[in-house]
Amino acid sequence: MARFTLPRDLYHGKGSLEALKTLIGSRAIVCVGGGSMKKYGFLDKAVEYLKEAGMEVRLIEGIEPDPSVDTVMKGAQIMSEFKPDWIVAMGGGSPIDAAKAMWIKYEHPETTFEDMCKVFGLPKLRTKAKFCAIPSTSGTATEVTAFSVITDNEKGIKYPLADFEITPDVAIVDPDLAQTMPKKLVAHTGMDAMTHAIEAYVSTASCDFTDPLALHAIEMIQNDLVDSYNGDADKRAKMHNAQCLAGMAFSNALLGIVHSMAHKTGAAFSDYGAHIIHGAANAMYLPKVIAFNAKDARASSRYAEIADRMKLGGKTEKEKVSLLIEYLRGMNTKLNIPQCIKNYSAEGYPAENGFVPENIFRERLHDIAVNAISDACTGSNPRQPSVEEMEKLLLCCYYDNEVDF
Repeated sequence: MARFTLPRDLYHGKGSLEALKTLIGSRAIVCVGGGSMKKYGFLDKAVEYLKEAGMEVRLIEGIEPDPSVDTVMKGAQIMSEFKPDWIVAMGGGSPIDAAKAMWIKYEHPETTFEDMCKVFGLPKLRTKAKFCAIPSTSGTATEVTAFSVITDNEKGIKYPLADFEITPDVAIVDPDLAQTMPKKLVAHTGMDAMTHAIEAYVSTASCDFTDPLALHAIEMIQNDLVDSYNGDADKRAKMHNAQCLAGMAFSNALLGIVHSMAHKTGAAFSDYGAHIIHGAANAMYLPKVIAFNAKDARASSRYAEIADRMKLGGKTEKEKVSLLIEYLRGMNTKLNIPQCIKNYSAEGYPAENGFVPENIFRERLHDIAVNAISDACTGSNPRQPSVEEMEKLLLCCYYDNEVDF
């Protein structure tokens, strides 16, 4: 038996933020990030709508990118004092992911972060509050997913929390919010969405309910992402829908080792001054993982189906997979994303010498590989790598070497 879970309500289209007026409750806490929602007036609008709904409102502001365990615990304490019956998270994936984890701790104070990391092992939520998610970026789709990613800064590891309990009750997908994204964020979140859709389609947990969502998302991203990056407002709005469809697919079909590797490399070199931004990591690793997974017959067939859907040409299955890899690398170039870690600058742009030193990468390679294999996303990957294979794959992602194993 399988399960397919989405939010109870999804409001979409221009001006759909106003749906906050329909929520029924007495107290709402709003979780936001670094200030763009306030700068562009969306936070004030959200608070106004919640007050129109008759609620007392409190804010948790300044949630950082790659939210930490400490941030989660502090936020949960604020929630326990305020006792909201609605948790409203708005902004990029980080404030929404953080709010999901705060929600768990608020409802079950005895829960440790280690408990939260048990895949599909969370206790029942919604005894104290319901959850509304409002994304401002077009990539993570956390507004419709059963996932959250939290960083343990002490270990330098990002942990995905996975359970249908943290699928939001309400999602508001308003394209007005996405118009505020800077170009680099459009690129990185867009390739995150493409990775979600492709990994969902080849996942061992894919099914008839997830496949149409994944394929349509891939088509939309192919048609809309580069133009959105170059400033087309209509394409930007379409990308906001496309990433949401990709999220619906992967939340139910799960992901693969592109995400496992991105989670475990993202914060692994923070002592050298930067993180490898999640969407950029996915963009760099996806072509390499496709080449690795294509040694599996079912995965190869599914990648070829994606290439056909994208009208990339090719006569044989092998040609189609190669054309898919070539196309995705071409997207990276158009979006100013590096092809490998060696050329990844601290700012996330291509550079002759990236911020991760070669000797340090090799020094930490084994531990990263072990951690990636134990990541929650690895189990649904179509080809299960050994530690040795994962190390080789990560080296290919560092040097941009061909994957021939």
